[in-house]
Amino acid sequence: MGLVRAVVVSWQGVDLLPACLDSLQGQDLAADELEIVVVDNASTDGTDRLLAQRYPGIRVLASEHNLGFPAGANLGMDGFTGDFVLLLNNDATLEPTALQQLLTELRRPGAERVGAATAQIRLAGSYRLAADGETPAFRADRAWVRCAGDDAGAVTLLNSTGNVVRRSGAAQDRDWLTPVGAGSTDPDVFGFCGGAALLRRRALDEVGRFDGGLFLYYEDTDLSWRLRAHGWSVRYVPGAVAHHRHAASSGVASPLFRYHNTRNSLIVATRHAPWTVPASSFARQAAGWAKAALTAGLGAGPTRARGRGLRDYLVRLPRTVAERRSLWAGAPITRREVARWLQ
Repeated sequence: MGLVRAVVVSWQGVDLLPACLDSLQGQDLAADELEIVVVDNASTDGTDRLLAQRYPGIRVLASEHNLGFPAGANLGMDGFTGDFVLLLNNDATLEPTALQQLLTELRRPGAERVGAATAQIRLAGSYRLAADGETPAFRADRAWVRCAGDDAGAVTLLNSTGNVVRRSGAAQDRDWLTPVGAGSTDPDVFGFCGGAALLRRRALDEVGRFDGGLFLYYEDTDLSWRLRAHGWSVRYVPGAVAHHRHAASSGVASPLFRYHNTRNSLIVATRHAPWTVPASSFARQAAGWAKAALTAGLGAGPTRARGRGLRDYLVRLPRTVAERRSLWAGAPITRREVARWLQ
């Protein structure tokens, strides 16, 4: 049994997997220290043939239906008795020393209560600021256009240096769209990004694994809250570099994204944050849905998806409140103490 089990959850990712798996097989780690497991979420795009032909030494767990990311990751962890679990998105790659860097952090003296080490995740490709009239690929405080070649002013942008939670209840990647070299240097961060992170199995044994019912998005934030509640910390390792084709699997404008992002953000905030956080978050998201309904119409896919997310959150609310009581009962760290991390 390897020291590390790398779990890659994939759905319809036949074009993404080779780069991902090649980067794992190229890690600066002895072969008997790393076990690679691919969870195939009932793909119909030839993933099974690709894995059988090109990666016969990689263990494949094929699900009969799409479990989503968290339940798929849990399946990939089943039966593992080693020390660490590496999570890597199927649309991401690791630089050769990345895993060793993450391991060094979790094995250093004094890191016994570090539950997760999160990588520096960079957006694949290079970018420059948008000129007048250009449609940006990404927009935050500034609009960024993906470069086709060696454009003047091209930079590499950060995707994540860990996860943070806002007082609005929204979780997001720290340093999203910040140029590499200008990001956070603080190794302490609220949570890990499930796109590229190393988890300590002993911490998972203590607080539990992912909530499979979340299906997609916010599962890493939920687990980070539980780690914090039980006195585990999360560390950012800037030398562990991953490259991510952002939203290559789902797309941030899709109804799939809108539904799960809306519902799950509210569920996780209600489970863990002070009551003012989910209350204000629901009001803000309901207002956003109403505005979208007026401008785009109720028939628009993302608008309908957001409405279903709000509805399903309310239907589930009694269960979520019961989980809130159960998850924090007897936790050594109070909710108020953890809430100090909210930004």
